[in-house]
Amino acid sequence: MGFGKELLLLGLACALGNCVLECGIGFSQNTTIKNCTDINECSENPSVCGKHSRCFNTIGSYYCQCQHGFRLPQRDKVNFTATTGRCQDTNECLVYRSICGEHSRCINTIGSYYCQCQHGFIHNSRKVNFTEGQCIDLNECTESDNKEELCGPNGECKNIIGSYWCNCSNGYTNYSVEKTPCSKLDCDNFSAGKKPKQFLGGLANIMSMMRNSCLALSGTGSKVKLDGDALLEKLFTETDAILSPGTLNIDESVSELLTTVEESILFIGPQLKNKHTKMENNRIDAQIAVQRGTTRPTGEIRLSSEYAYLDTDWATAAGTGKYSGFAVAALLSYKNLESSVNRSFEMVKGSEENGAEPSYQVFSKVVSVVVSNPSTQTLSRSVNITFRHLEDIEVSPNVSYICAYWTETGAWSTDGCSKQDSNASHTICTCNHLSSFAVLMALHPIKHTYGLELVTKIGLTISLLCLTLCILTFKFCRSIQGTRTTIHLHLCICLFIADLIFLAGISKIEPVGGCRFVAAMLHFFFLAVFTWMLLEGVQLYRMVVLVFNATMRPLYLYAVGYGTPLFIVIISACARPNGYGTKEHCWLSTDDGFVWSFFGPVCLVIFVNVFFFIITVWKLAQKFASLNPDLSNLHKIKAFTVTAVAQMCILGLMWVSGVFLFQEDPPVAVPYIFTIFNSLQGALVFIMHCLLSKQVREEYANFLSCICTSQKKRYSDLSTTNPSSSQSQGSKSGQQTGESQI
Repeated sequence: MGFGKELLLLGLACALGNCVLECGIGFSQNTTIKNCTDINECSENPSVCGKHSRCFNTIGSYYCQCQHGFRLPQRDKVNFTATTGRCQDTNECLVYRSICGEHSRCINTIGSYYCQCQHGFIHNSRKVNFTEGQCIDLNECTESDNKEELCGPNGECKNIIGSYWCNCSNGYTNYSVEKTPCSKLDCDNFSAGKKPKQFLGGLANIMSMMRNSCLALSGTGSKVKLDGDALLEKLFTETDAILSPGTLNIDESVSELLTTVEESILFIGPQLKNKHTKMENNRIDAQIAVQRGTTRPTGEIRLSSEYAYLDTDWATAAGTGKYSGFAVAALLSYKNLESSVNRSFEMVKGSEENGAEPSYQVFSKVVSVVVSNPSTQTLSRSVNITFRHLEDIEVSPNVSYICAYWTETGAWSTDGCSKQDSNASHTICTCNHLSSFAVLMALHPIKHTYGLELVTKIGLTISLLCLTLCILTFKFCRSIQGTRTTIHLHLCICLFIADLIFLAGISKIEPVGGCRFVAAMLHFFFLAVFTWMLLEGVQLYRMVVLVFNATMRPLYLYAVGYGTPLFIVIISACARPNGYGTKEHCWLSTDDGFVWSFFGPVCLVIFVNVFFFIITVWKLAQKFASLNPDLSNLHKIKAFTVTAVAQMCILGLMWVSGVFLFQEDPPVAVPYIFTIFNSLQGALVFIMHCLLSKQVREEYANFLSCICTSQKKRYSDLSTTNPSSSQSQGSKSGQQTGESQI
């Protein structure tokens, strides 16, 4: 009753056409018939359910379902709407793991899948892709297109489930690997009779072990076979025993070792179980990669050790010839072999500078690269090897790095190898052939400056001029003639010739024969200088001890002064003729201590002279302390002794620096020290034995006065000379020439 009024008003409004119609969700207002009708969401918005789905309309709503091959993330739901789910692909290969059956593999696709048979099987209807049917074994021995090549002419094909096996004839093997053709085994490679003379006893053990394994594998030897890993371990044990004593002193033995190990790795590689094998001991480190299959392998090969890194590819390892069903690549690093091959650099080329040959040394571990490709002399693609240096040394004008390989003849060579890049710690080498490689450090000789050359030329020229004056003085000054003067004359002659040869030929290393002759002449004349210096010490000793009859016959002096060095040079030349001349100087080689054929006698002369000088000084001290000393003669002998000691010191210091001068890398100051002392010799002899001698100065004064006086006055003076004074002067000269009879 309370609502009657409101209902009356509502009815009146509807009657007048002002009634409002409201429809629910999923319906729309129909203005014609003035009622609500269903909205078909599936037709109005076809993508309302998303991709891979179907839309179903209902009264006032709709629902979605996934197409075949798709499903909701919530596996327990089937129907959904745009706000409650989205369809995603069903991976039939994971959900239904056996959907393709045995010996097949499932490949999922968007909304579906297909199957393929595994290698060695075929679909029963010969289809490649399928969803129905099954895979059956493929008899490769009868159905393959290249069935004649499966096992080769020396193998018999035997079918097995999913694969095949090659039964090889005697002398052939498939390395106990299925689907591998039969390869010929050349067991004679490990025959001692095929090798040159064995320098290393341990190589015989390796070759015997490899030959027995080879014969067993080929079916012609023992039935006991070692697997590849065990054989590799035995190889390393024997190699360690060979290298453990230290340096191998014969180049041929190093070549034999490297070749034998490489051939052994090629034999062992196909027998290894794993695709990548690493093995090392105290002497050798090996990284071996193996690929097997009916088709040639492709892709990059990267093998590394602590000492080197190899970058190549499987095409290089397999080669272009007939494929044998496998490919092997190995990187072998020898941990202590560098000392055994730190020589034989004669074939190294391309590092000379201005004609100067550098000295070399092995500056990395020795590394061997081994591949199954039989043609490795000229590769279609070069291999890159990165070496770790033994020490970190920056490249400089005096230091460079060279890539080299060890030849079969036992020497280093650079043919086919080049340096790609280098820094203080590593060098990258590129080579178009395979062998055993290393990095060589070239030490270029320090080019002496123009200043040193100028000092050498000026100093030796002054020395030669002074020696020329000394020779003329000792030869023609009658007032000083005697045994000591004879000794000084020939000492100066030998020193003059030695300095002249040194100035003209010490650096003329070409031709080799001429250089050796220069070195032999320098050896002889410098030894003669020290021999005459020894005779001077002996003469001083005789002058003090044998006061009367202290002279020595010139014939004896010549025999000792020239005969002794000649004897030493002849013996040295006969013992080692190649010891004369080096790569940098025409002097004695430092190899094998040959230079001591000079320094040995020099040291002996110095020690003997020191002994004589000590005795001489001791005797002089006694005579000065005596009651009636002959002071004039004693002072003269004292002066002689001082000059002889000074001369020995200059010569001795010169050749002390000479010990270091002719080394491979002498300190920068040594050439200057040697040149200065070498230049002082002639000047010192001239000053001590000529300018400091009163008799010689008087002779010089007389000679110069004769030159300065006019021809007429000189004749006038000669005509008015008192005969008695001439006789007196002759008597005086006669007294002064008695020096040798003190």
